[in-house]
Amino acid sequence: MEHSKRYSRQVVLPEIGIIGQQKLLNAKVLVIGAGGLGCPVLQILAASGVGTLGVVDGDEVDMSNLHRQLLYMNEDCGKKKVQAAKNAISRINPDVNVNVYPEFISESNIAKITNEYEILVDCTDTIATRYLINDISLHYGKPMIYASIHKFEGQISVFNYKNGPSYRCLFPEKNTNEIPNCITSGVLGVLPNTLGMLQATEVLKIILGFGKITSGKLLVYNALNLSFSELEFNRNEEQIRIGIFKGELLENSEKENYEINKEAFLEFCSNEKYTIIDLRELDEVPKLKINNVINISSRAIEKHLNQFDKNQKIILFCQSGLRSRKALSLFIENGFTNVVHLQKGIQSLQLEVI
Repeated sequence: MEHSKRYSRQVVLPEIGIIGQQKLLNAKVLVIGAGGLGCPVLQILAASGVGTLGVVDGDEVDMSNLHRQLLYMNEDCGKKKVQAAKNAISRINPDVNVNVYPEFISESNIAKITNEYEILVDCTDTIATRYLINDISLHYGKPMIYASIHKFEGQISVFNYKNGPSYRCLFPEKNTNEIPNCITSGVLGVLPNTLGMLQATEVLKIILGFGKITSGKLLVYNALNLSFSELEFNRNEEQIRIGIFKGELLENSEKENYEINKEAFLEFCSNEKYTIIDLRELDEVPKLKINNVINISSRAIEKHLNQFDKNQKIILFCQSGLRSRKALSLFIENGFTNVVHLQKGIQSLQLEVI
């Protein structure tokens, strides 16, 4: 490649050189989330000469973003973040190839989007999404660079790097409760830029193959005290197994459809060959007036698995689809072959409350 003045200050480093700059040019990095963390990650990686960047985000630029998401300007408000990010990156470095995905990452698209990238950068703010990224990262054997922020503090780690610990090893999945995000709790504008800079640094180190990667360690930054603390954690084989299994399900989601829509659900409900399991609590409404519906709370479903045949045709549903999706994984993990769940739950049927 031809090295212009653009990269001269880093090419001169013996640890990088021309070969290292070529590695950056050949690299493919996916940034999931183009908000407070994603903006500095994209800016730094683009300026450093990473050849291909993927940007995933279904949101639009809002005026409230501008105090911390420095990739965007006033005139970007109302535009899709991914497109505004692409335009900004082209101004930073026109040599960078930018692929945009104007959608939120989900079970149905994560395998397809992440497949062609080598490194996944988690710049999201929801726990459920982080589990998805972790699981597909484990399945594909790709490192996941994680960071999160809250008010004046942030934390960063690298998961699934060279058989290192995963996100689940540090944060086993226990419930669906979300931690507060910057919308509800606020955030110092400089904080996500500090953490995003650290994420980008880890990406560059992984691509170039030097330095010590923050694997098996959680680095916690306190902006008020300008201090760092470090927490070490180990690989948990049970959590690794769970992540790999769920990652396989994510890849197979397009090949094997485990979700059904409301039309298919109502059609199947009239077929007595299907066992319909309501995973909600007894006091939840609306009720489904179908004879072959069994009510088993999602909290107790694991204890009842042995009462069903593993080839039995089973449909799971709950209020919104979250509990049924989790129960679906449990059934499949235990060898059931004909289980599906109602996408978006019973609330999507618009039944009358009785």
